[in-house]
Parts: sequence; structure tokens; C-alpha cells
Amino acid sequence: MAVGLEIRSDSRHYNGRITLFALLSCAVAATGGIIFGYDVGVSGGVTSMEPFLKKFFPKVYMKMKHDTNISNYCKFDSQLLTSFTSSLYIAGLVTSFFASSVTRAFGRKPSIVIGGAAFVLGAALGGAARNIYMLIFGRALLGVGLGFTNQAVPLYLSEMALPRHRGAFNAVFQICVNIGFIMATLINYGTVKIRGGWGWRISLAMAGAPAAILAVGALFLPETPSSLIQHSNNHEKAERALQIIRGTNNVQVELDDLIEASHASKSIKHPYKNLMQRKYRPQLVMSIAIPFFQQVTGINVIAFYAPVLFRSIGSGESASLMSTIVIGLAGTSFTLLTSLLVDRLGRRALFHVGGVQMFVSQMLIGGIMAAKLGDHGGLSKGYGVVVLILICVYVAGFGLSWGPLGWVVTSEIFPLEIRSAAQSVVVAVNLFFTFLIAQLFLAMLCHLKSGIFLPVWRMGTADDCVCVLVAA
Repeated sequence: MAVGLEIRSDSRHYNGRITLFALLSCAVAATGGIIFGYDVGVSGGVTSMEPFLKKFFPKVYMKMKHDTNISNYCKFDSQLLTSFTSSLYIAGLVTSFFASSVTRAFGRKPSIVIGGAAFVLGAALGGAARNIYMLIFGRALLGVGLGFTNQAVPLYLSEMALPRHRGAFNAVFQICVNIGFIMATLINYGTVKIRGGWGWRISLAMAGAPAAILAVGALFLPETPSSLIQHSNNHEKAERALQIIRGTNNVQVELDDLIEASHASKSIKHPYKNLMQRKYRPQLVMSIAIPFFQQVTGINVIAFYAPVLFRSIGSGESASLMSTIVIGLAGTSFTLLTSLLVDRLGRRALFHVGGVQMFVSQMLIGGIMAAKLGDHGGLSKGYGVVVLILICVYVAGFGLSWGPLGWVVTSEIFPLEIRSAAQSVVVAVNLFFTFLIAQLFLAMLCHLKSGIFLPVWRMGTADDCVCVLVAA
């Protein structure tokens, strides 16, 4: 969108409506969110599968099955095991900066195509893995796909949407993340029952299905009008594209703003350096603060390690995976609700409600585990159900606020001339702290035990207040 367009969108009315063409284009692009959610959800499931642990992480398997003296909280403590999960995100972190240059120089569509292709290769390698090196390299390729798609897809959705519908369109990305997470947990629940112990291969390889849809479908995606104007002087082509997307011939006001924004954008030779200018300082602060606080709320502790967590408190293999499915459904339901409410109630109200909901539920979880779960044995069935319900409440709060809004706000506040650079900062910060959480959580769980829940969730509420005030 144009320079200052976000500021003027309340007072300037652009003609158009939500067309089937725009919906289908955004649906294909948002498949990147499904792959993201799938790769997040599948790792926690396969790392709780005994055949997978026995093949790649035999020391963890021996501790879980045969070491009766080890604490519940320490059964899965292995830096090699966490490297399997976290390698995805460190690769995505490095890739996001290259993706920014591709997105800025060639458009959103090429980045989505590259990301989809990398996802396909990573899924194939993971499913065929014979040793730990193949396994982790496959995850790293998935990270390359993650870096490109998380850079390009939110921008694509934001630029395809009319300003008055932008919040709902961007919430679709988080909805797709949740759908991918549920797909992964359902597949894990089915593959764990396969005799012979090779079901984990199906779980890892199935990421290739939505990845293939994205890679092939992206070849037929239209480029966004903003990107067409930015990379071509053919304003007539951009106008025709805008007319098709908006479903009306009267698009001159929006087109003029996009052309104005493009001229300003082309004058910027060093976008990262430009981000440091005083006039862009609020956007720079937000591009760091929002993904940072989104991660320290702890959502990826649940996303990565929910099955491991349930096994730690005494649940069986299948029961742990089924609990994760219930959690995913709760998150998806409330993210869908957010897509309906975000443009009516605004961002601030949802941040507040979701933040309080997350804080209260996690404090209660920490309290129950501290009081009722020792180093050995497990929670009673009744308390196990209560913990499951509270985790669902927490995930619902995240789906109502920080989940979708973390992408909505960051994709709509950046002027075009710094948009690709700023989005790469958002993705990099998000992935960096995702990597830290993935790599350190199991060790922290072992040493801090139930106390790990309490300080993290207090930060989650503080970030809510800080970010909403800055956004206001």
C-alpha cells in the first residue's frame, strides 16, 4: 500500500468488494500458514513417538522407558532432541534476510514459489531420513521455506485486501497456521498406531502435500498491484489487476496512492538503513516488540511440546496426541472468531481480553503442577483434565489476540518503502525467539519444573499492555 495509506484509510474510501478472484488467490497464498502450522505441530508429535525416539534419540528413549529414578520433568531433556525442533527456526531466521531482498526486488510471488519448493524438498528429506544428519538437514530446508513464506505471505494478504478488510484477511494466516497444526496432530494420532514403527515417516513427509499445493499454485498467483507498480512502469497492467481484484473499474483513487507510494519507495536505496531514521522509529520498535512479546507469551511451548508435556504428567502416547488435537481445535475456533471481530472491535480490545485470559490460565496451570505433580508418578485423571481445559483456555486467548494480531498489526503499519525490510525484521525476531524457546524449554523444564510456567506468563500480560499502548 501507499506511503501513509494506513493513516488515511479511515478517511479515504476505496471502491471495491471482496471478489472470488481475490479470495482464491489469498487462499493459495495462505497455504504457507498451513505448512508453518503443520511443521510446528508435527515435531512435538513425532518426538513423543517411541519408535522415532528409539531410532534417532536412544538416550532419551532409555530415560523415558527404563530410568525410574529420573524426574518427570527431565525425561525428555536432550539438546540433540531440541535441535531437531529448533533447526527449523534458526534456518528460517537466516533465510528471512535473503527473502527480504527477493521480495523487494522481484515481488511477493517469487518468494512464495521459492518457499513452497523448499518446503517440498525438506518434507521429502525428513520422511526418508536414515540418520540424524538427514533429519536435521530436512528440518533446515523446511526453515528456508519458512523464512520465505513468512516474509511474503502476510504482505501478500495485506496488499490484496481492501483497508477495511485487512484485519480479517491477515487473520486468515493464523487460521491456516492452526489448521496446519490440527492436521499434524491428527496425522500423528493415526500414524503412531501403525505397526512396524515407521509411522513417523508419514508424519514428516505429509508436509509435502500442502507444500506442493503452495509451490504449484503460487506459479498461477497474480502479483499484488503494489508490487506490480513497484517493479514496473506499466501502470495500465497494475490498473487492470486492481480492477479484477476489486471487482470494479473505478479504482483510480487507490491506484494514484499506490503510484505515489512506489515513487517514494524507489527513492530508498538502503531500506534497512532507512529503518533507522527517526521518522520510522515507531515502526522499527513495533517490528521488534510485537514478535518478541508474541513469543515470550509461551505459545510455542504448547505448540512444540504439548505431547511431551502431557507425557511428562503421566499421559499415554495416544492420549497425549489426542489432547493436542483438542488444544488445536480450541485455538482455531477462537482465531476464526477474531477474524470476524478484529475489524469491528479493533486491535486494542482483543489484545486486552486475550492477554488477561492467557495470564490467568497459565498461572493456574503452574499452581496445579506445583501442588499435585511430583518428580515421579503423574497427575490424577481429574487434575489432568483440568490442566487440559486450562491449556485450551490459554490457547483460545492466544487465538483471540496475540496469534492473529501479531501478524495483522505488523503487516499493516509499514509504509511501502520500508515494508519488505521491516517485515524481515518481524520474521527474524519471531524466529530467533522461537528458536531460543524450542532449544531451551526442555532444559528449563527439567531445572525449574512447574515454576517455568509462572514467570513466563507474567511477561505475557506485561507485553499486552506495552504493545497496545505503543500501537495506540
